[in-house]
Amino acid sequence: MSTVLVIDDDERILETMRRVIERMGHSAVLAPTLSLGMEEIAHGGVDVVFLDIRLPDGNGLDALPRIKALREAPEVIILTGQGDPDGAELAIQEGVWDYLVKPTPIQGTMLSLERALRYRQEKLSAQAPAELDLEGVVGLSPRMKACYEEIGRAARTAAPVLICGETGTGKELVARTVHANSERRGGPFVVIDCASLTENLVESALFGHKKGSFTGATSDRTGLVALANGGTLFLDEVGEMTLSLQKAFLRVLQERRFRPVGGVREESSDFRLIAATNRDLEEMVEEGAFRQDLYFRLKTFVILLPALRERTQDIKLLTMYHIAALCEQAGLPPKRYDPEFFDALAAYSWPGNVRELFGVVEAAFHAAGQSQMLYARHLPQEVRIALARANLAAKTRESAEEAALAAPFPAARHPSPPAAPEGLPEPGTGLPLKAFKDEMERRYLAALSRETGGDVDAMIRRSGVSKSHLYALLKKAGVTPSQG
Repeated sequence: MSTVLVIDDDERILETMRRVIERMGHSAVLAPTLSLGMEEIAHGGVDVVFLDIRLPDGNGLDALPRIKALREAPEVIILTGQGDPDGAELAIQEGVWDYLVKPTPIQGTMLSLERALRYRQEKLSAQAPAELDLEGVVGLSPRMKACYEEIGRAARTAAPVLICGETGTGKELVARTVHANSERRGGPFVVIDCASLTENLVESALFGHKKGSFTGATSDRTGLVALANGGTLFLDEVGEMTLSLQKAFLRVLQERRFRPVGGVREESSDFRLIAATNRDLEEMVEEGAFRQDLYFRLKTFVILLPALRERTQDIKLLTMYHIAALCEQAGLPPKRYDPEFFDALAAYSWPGNVRELFGVVEAAFHAAGQSQMLYARHLPQEVRIALARANLAAKTRESAEEAALAAPFPAARHPSPPAAPEGLPEPGTGLPLKAFKDEMERRYLAALSRETGGDVDAMIRRSGVSKSHLYALLKKAGVTPSQG
């Protein structure tokens, strides 16, 4: 029997899902708020989570990284009444099992749950794979951990791999990591930079040539495809291939055979193909700039690398890794960091991703010279300007919030909210703001319960919240109906 958690603020959905889950022979745990649901997940033992997006105390999509970062994280199925293509894309990128829009047929919900549970059981019962060799790959963010899983899966197959990501995200490093963890690790890793191939020499570079086949061919030459025999052939920036080269390479990929320039016999090469691109190949196919048949061949196994702005948790780790390497190369003792140094790095947008970060960090390293401490002033101007802008924007927001709090409330344009209980005691202002809010909420609920005589329906009407939300608030505050 598995444990299935449903996080939803609709009491009818909770009850319906409870019946469906128990009918399937599993244990149902219900949570009307995101905070209560996260507490249940943190306790462990949850196999699958049905997660709503719009909840009284937060957005379910925002909680996905925290859920997926947990050890033995449960499978997540989004169950929402707000179908949103961008939300679906974000959820899938964060590794959810399915994205269901209410009202979903019971049979469809049961089928999705059954498949998720079967997948989880197979995943947990499978023999643990060998530990990956991740030399040079740095990152502990949820997005990078998901990439490590994909790298491990790709390394255990012989299928073509397509690595997608913006410039500077480390596509070649990931390709080398897949190779280093595969059965072909003892073979060559041959790189073809598709952007630098010239039309007149491309066939000679890829397939080799025979002596005398053209002017300047004074000897036989082995092409890159032949050099990859027994190993991995890496096509870097495959989106830059011309259509004529795409056609020639498709045949090589299908048959693993080619003819050197000036040769009369075909030769063969047993290679594993990995390609990388920073372009949208699917869009290029629609525009006629990339062959559809080659695209389908390349995308058997896809690894999507996140941009650095999508894994900001790794900036500090990447920085310390690169600075430590620079110190070792220069024979210097380890550096220390002023806190503002990392604040500046976090405020920058990093359009060049990890490659740009390493360049900036190296510039700061040389600017620091023999200094043991790295300060923000050692960073290039554009990074320091980004920090200054971020600080100014934060102060502007704070001033606007203070002004809004100090200003009188405008005349109501909407119907007045339900009346609060009368005679609500005032707590002292010596409390911290969070404690003040919690105490006010507790006193409000206690007075509400007392004045309504514990009548839940009356409490709902007066407070203006849903039944499930009210119960969650009462539980949090430790107040029971009719408690004085």
